[in-house]
Amino acid sequence: MNSVIKIVLAILFFLCLADMPYGFYQFVRFAGLIGFAILAYQANQQGRQTEMIIYGGLALLFQPFFKIALGRQMWNIVDVVVGIGLLISIFMKPKKSQP
Repeated sequence: MNSVIKIVLAILFFLCLADMPYGFYQFVRFAGLIGFAILAYQANQQGRQTEMIIYGGLALLFQPFFKIALGRQMWNIVDVVVGIGLLISIFMKPKKSQP
């Protein structure tokens, strides 16, 4: 399930590079909030605190309620970096936590 969420979010972020209607960007922000919140919750359940903090921070960054005005160019950079990071995280194995 995590991989599906990551792939869908990455595709949405890469589509943000195209000239889309404003409603699409609002949808991506809402989907990002939901997707990253789910990933943060699952990381917390599995005891991966660093991932939980990263996903929680990304959920706050992409949330649609209090918009963070970064400008189109900066948002494009954020979308690409986060999209690539999501795709890379699919293939990385999580480190085993020490007891």
